[in-house]
Amino acid sequence: MPATHQQTSTPADLANSYAAVRQYTENICAPLETEDYIPQPSVDVSPPKWNIAHTTWFFEEMILKAFSENYQEFNPNFGFLFNSYYNSIGTRTVRDHRGDLSRPTVKEVFQYRKFVDGKMLELLNGEVSKELRKLVVLGLNHEQQHQELLLTDIKYTFSCNPTFPVYDDGEILEEKGAIESDESLEVTGGIYKIGYEGDGFCFDNELGRHRVYLQDFTIRKNLVTNGEFLEFIEDGGYQDFRFWHAEGWDWVNQNEIKSPLYWHNIDGEWFQFTLGGLRKLNLKNPVCHVSFYEAAAFADWKRMRLPTEFEWEAASEQLDWGLRWEWTNSAYLPYPHFKKAKGALGEYNGKFMINQTVLRGASVVTPPNHSRRTYRNFFHPPLRWQFTGIRLAK
Repeated sequence: MPATHQQTSTPADLANSYAAVRQYTENICAPLETEDYIPQPSVDVSPPKWNIAHTTWFFEEMILKAFSENYQEFNPNFGFLFNSYYNSIGTRTVRDHRGDLSRPTVKEVFQYRKFVDGKMLELLNGEVSKELRKLVVLGLNHEQQHQELLLTDIKYTFSCNPTFPVYDDGEILEEKGAIESDESLEVTGGIYKIGYEGDGFCFDNELGRHRVYLQDFTIRKNLVTNGEFLEFIEDGGYQDFRFWHAEGWDWVNQNEIKSPLYWHNIDGEWFQFTLGGLRKLNLKNPVCHVSFYEAAAFADWKRMRLPTEFEWEAASEQLDWGLRWEWTNSAYLPYPHFKKAKGALGEYNGKFMINQTVLRGASVVTPPNHSRRTYRNFFHPPLRWQFTGIRLAK
């Protein structure tokens, strides 16, 4: 399973972490051509150009303007163009129009990154207060979130091209982790502590460590495989209303859903579009790119269920996790004593705590050192462009 993020301890460590995280984003962009940076085929997908500019804007807006003396913006228009959802900061480009912007150019956006990086490293080579350190570490974790989104967005955009272009012909990330066993773990009920505890970094939605009481339960040690999910398809799972939530059944029929996202049946044989292009479906790999609706329907078909996020966390030390973000049966809600931060940072998580479902774990595109047992991801039930998978419980 992935390592837990550790907070940097010295100014030099912080500066090195900053440089490493920022470089990792540019490494992700290395296989792209200029034309790849602009398309936005869906409201849920942001163009690479916007992603790399937005993360830069975060450091400029949240840190340099507040901590760098006499700082001058690189371009006063960038705040409007690259703000994501921070209403307290001002108006912004409508989300589904991010791909309409041919200007600023890709070249100018990279100049922007270089400019801000220079100013940030100057700042970090000076005296670093506790408040500054906290904001920089948050900014780095924010960028790591966008590194994962960058890869998921690139994959979705490439998938809309009928030629199935290859992003990277090296290691096929989607094919990591062949699963050989459906062994289950018996977990004894009782009182368990849930939530983050420690001195390292976590997001505010992980705070409010508290006790929960769990009944005895069984949970699969491994994720559901492509082969298992194919059995669901072949048994008519997508055509049988009995396995679906009412909202999920409407979603299946309105969108004519017949398989996970990126699956293609070609001349009777199943293929999967990956970051390495179109590949024959490997039945032993964990299923990927399924919605909550599909995950819940599959679980019902298996006469099982999805675990709650509390069950997942209680069992996580004995689970094999980190290959897919795992849908849970928990609504995304605040923990006891959750508090929103003041100002723009208070908009980071709290205002999304409605109509969304919690995912736990991490995925093969989660950046190194950006995962922990208490991490709470969240998405709307129909979404499946993220690297989402299924773990069963009973």
